[in-house]
Amino acid sequence: MTVRNEGAIEAAAISPLGHDEAQDLFIAEVGRTTELLRTLSPDDWRSQTDCPAWDVRQMYLHVLGAHESGASTRELVHQLWASSRYRRAHGGPPHAALSYVQVAERESLTPADLTSRFEKAGLAAARSRRRMLAPIRAIRMNADPDYEKWSLGYLNDTIYLRDLWMHRVDATRATNRPMILTPEHDGRIVADIVAEWTRRHDKPTTLELTSQAGGTYVSHGGGERVTLDAVEYCRILAGRAPAQGLMTTQVPF
Repeated sequence: MTVRNEGAIEAAAISPLGHDEAQDLFIAEVGRTTELLRTLSPDDWRSQTDCPAWDVRQMYLHVLGAHESGASTRELVHQLWASSRYRRAHGGPPHAALSYVQVAERESLTPADLTSRFEKAGLAAARSRRRMLAPIRAIRMNADPDYEKWSLGYLNDTIYLRDLWMHRVDATRATNRPMILTPEHDGRIVADIVAEWTRRHDKPTTLELTSQAGGTYVSHGGGERVTLDAVEYCRILAGRAPAQGLMTTQVPF
């Protein structure tokens, strides 16, 4: 539920994503991404993304690996073990080592096989995460010494959803495809990001986001005005575009 103030939404009143709601959104995002992947040409799969080390195919090999680790405890343990071994040999942060393993172990997949496994594993991961009990979701963890301490529920319900959504942004930009947006799906994801962003900077703000995923949001009664396209706003917060002023307050994706 949200509260509107003269046509604007009070950011502090935006309801956090519920556990089941987050998994429903994740399943819908799997569907939207699968539809996109089925339309890609061979050249599209080779297009460079905003993730410097990856073209579209490599980016989704990483996403597939994340899905398969979410769907299978055995696969999760394997990836953690393999990435730890890689890190001991080559150094670097844990998340980079994990991403390397996810991509390298799936490098032989064709785009058709990748798409099929992506959809199957994404739906399986959502089913697995939905069954996670509240006491387990409350466990707090550090994935990296430089990261904040997150609950397992925040990682599974919020971060994986944002990550999947942002990679669809990456893919549409890389392939010059339109980003399909609706208020009910993308707008809800963006609103949750807005709520966290305003909590993090904690300053009076009026935020006007355009497109079907946007809206006007106020915090602390309104203040400094920021006007952006909703997707570009999220790209900036995710570190994919230059930031100034309040937009230097990043939000995890």
